[in-house]
Amino acid sequence: MGKGVCFLLLALVLCHGLTVTTGYKGDKQWREERGKAEEEETEEQVERRRTKDMFLMPRSRPVMRTDAGEMRVVRSLRGRIIDKPLHIGFITMEPHSLFIPQYLDSSLILFVRTGEARVGCIYEDEMVERRLKIGDVFHIPAGSTFYILNPGEGQRLHIICSIDPSESMNLDIFQSFFVGGGTYPSSVLVGFSPETLSSAFNVSASRLKGLLSRQQDGPIVHVTPSHAPSIWTRLSQLQEEDRLKQVKRMVQGEVEQLKEWSWWNLLGMFSGNGGKIFKDKSPDSYNIYKRSPDFRNDYGWSVAVDGSVYKPLRDSGTGIYLVNLTAGSMMAPHVNPRATEYGIVLRGSGRIQIVFPNGSLAMDTKVREGDVFCVPRYFAFCQIASRSSPFEFFGFTTSSLKNRPQFLAGANSLLHALSTPELAAAFGVTEERLRRFINAQNEAVILPSASAAPPDDEDEKRAVEFEAVPEVGNDMIMGYD
Repeated sequence: MGKGVCFLLLALVLCHGLTVTTGYKGDKQWREERGKAEEEETEEQVERRRTKDMFLMPRSRPVMRTDAGEMRVVRSLRGRIIDKPLHIGFITMEPHSLFIPQYLDSSLILFVRTGEARVGCIYEDEMVERRLKIGDVFHIPAGSTFYILNPGEGQRLHIICSIDPSESMNLDIFQSFFVGGGTYPSSVLVGFSPETLSSAFNVSASRLKGLLSRQQDGPIVHVTPSHAPSIWTRLSQLQEEDRLKQVKRMVQGEVEQLKEWSWWNLLGMFSGNGGKIFKDKSPDSYNIYKRSPDFRNDYGWSVAVDGSVYKPLRDSGTGIYLVNLTAGSMMAPHVNPRATEYGIVLRGSGRIQIVFPNGSLAMDTKVREGDVFCVPRYFAFCQIASRSSPFEFFGFTTSSLKNRPQFLAGANSLLHALSTPELAAAFGVTEERLRRFINAQNEAVILPSASAAPPDDEDEKRAVEFEAVPEVGNDMIMGYD
């Protein structure tokens, strides 16, 4: 008993120590904060941070893994200068696989990188399903039961997602509560006594035991006849209309044998809707690739989606963006006064430069496909494409309001609006000299910058973490127990 109490106190102290941060007072203090965090990082991560990679987020780590797929997560940076932590997840699923029904203590925004998916979730107490394709974005609120199905023939599904822990229990990155499941993973139902569940479901104890002990393949399972000849497989192979009819028959008791083994009934129980499922009234997905660019010139384009365009983003308080820079070009130095930005490199390589408030360089590092970076709110920064290939990156912002970046250079620079005697005096130059300086650049937003673009380095190319699932067998790693 005494050892247990001591262990609990120690755990509480450690958790407290990991969450307490100090206010930002400059370059030195921020480095001290990062130094404390480095104590728990690997040698590779420490070395990267000590070489001006302060806002390059750590490498992703697996939190779930089976031979049917995996989920990896990049843990958010912490500190008072990070106005809203967001973890970044990478979900990879093999063809004909299912991420089994669960709900989280965190909200998700899914972005389909490659492949196609069927995502079902509870919305306003009813079950809905959406078909997602490349470029689609879909919001899953915290506490909403959902599943993800990869119905594709021979094509892996890759999803990038934001994980918003603002509603979480702060136990770890996030906490899953599996509705479907058996012995591996366990359903939340198994914690209740057999008598309670028998009464709740109005079934015998033997039938109850059969339902709650069959699944042992992990949170991501195959749904092909060769891997899992089950109700999940049969349902996944039906056309959508037939599948919905089949589910309704199951709920109504017309197919008693299938009803006994169906996890759809569990979803109905958790939604509290008495078996009314698949009502098509939820917000649809939004495809960012179909949106016209907010800005385009010869050197690239950018697009941002906020809550006024896609309502679920307004509910989540998160925005999304996509930028494509041609080889050698750069996004002009600018500031986001409304939000912290989290970026994921989708294609190519480039450099990210971020500047501290005191004018010192916070980060100047090369990034490649699969890297994740973070730009704190108010910090000046720019992105520069490598010389030989386009540089494409997608990301999330911590505000669903319309983003109004303040550019520090270029034809639309805020210096043009401030071109006054006061600004000239601030630089210690004449007004004429200041005008010549700020008028020298005729391009805006995305600029040509061959001299600043980083050279390619073929020897430094790295494999992309979310492009493949290693052959590891049914080894589920629960990184958030």
